[in-house]
Amino acid sequence: MAVSNDSHPAEFILLGFADRPWLQLPVFIILLVTYPMAMMGNIAIILVSRLDPRLHSPMYFFLTNLSFLDMCYTTSIVPQMLLNLGTSTKTISYAGCAVQLYVFHLMGASECLLLALMSVDRYVAICRPLHYTIIMSQRNCILSVSVMWLCGMTYAFSEATVTLQLPLCGVNKLDHLLCEMPVLIKTACGEKEANELALSVVCIFILAVPLCLILASYASIGRAIFNMKSSAGRKKAFGTCSSHLIVVLLFFGPGISMYLQPPSSITRDQPKFMALFYGVVTPTLNPFIYTLRNKDVKGALGNLLRSIFVPSRQQVK
Repeated sequence: MAVSNDSHPAEFILLGFADRPWLQLPVFIILLVTYPMAMMGNIAIILVSRLDPRLHSPMYFFLTNLSFLDMCYTTSIVPQMLLNLGTSTKTISYAGCAVQLYVFHLMGASECLLLALMSVDRYVAICRPLHYTIIMSQRNCILSVSVMWLCGMTYAFSEATVTLQLPLCGVNKLDHLLCEMPVLIKTACGEKEANELALSVVCIFILAVPLCLILASYASIGRAIFNMKSSAGRKKAFGTCSSHLIVVLLFFGPGISMYLQPPSSITRDQPKFMALFYGVVTPTLNPFIYTLRNKDVKGALGNLLRSIFVPSRQQVK
């Protein structure tokens, strides 16, 4: 396929694990199992959060948004990965690559900001309980989530548009499982130092600033929990906050390793395994982390399951 420097290819070839063909079947099976689990788990979280009146609080409003984000996040990449690994089709159209680039980075950036909002919610609930209903009012929650989506869209559309305009000099092979900014920048030819710098600077605000806010919030929460006189209150606060901290570590760790270093310094296999981790593993584990460590969610899920299955049994009798 002849492609000039000032044009884009009609399609990209995603090499994936072409250099390690023995990995393709195990990864395909893992994706085939985890993707439905991620979808069902996150749908369950959304349902119980909306149907159970006891979960109509800011914490579960944010959790519902997190589950929706995770569903969109993993759906933006897993079907393409399954097609790549399970068939001989290793290509993605330029338009498909662009859509994947926008959606994947929109969801990723929004999740960074949402996790910071969730930590602020926990900080206010534990450290400023008397002001909680005022600070975390329904209006403020909706406003903060709207700003989160707007910031995520601004980041994704600005960075992805600039990345897609980089010259590829006839190269249409990406050594990856999906279209991702660092890999596209690394594949581009010509002067791209400005793009690397811009991506690093923007990611400092999208990744590092929210992470610092989360750590500062939990430093204050930790002191407040330590000073609690009630062991039951201490245990409940620790259980709720530890779930969120586990999710933060699972998401931010791989994200920082990919986006807070210049794309030119990224190793060959790093993007593939990192994408599998924060695009597949984390959305699959999040519902189980919040369910297993939260009595309210477990109770609401149990009530939902009983309402579905118990009446059907009674009708059979």
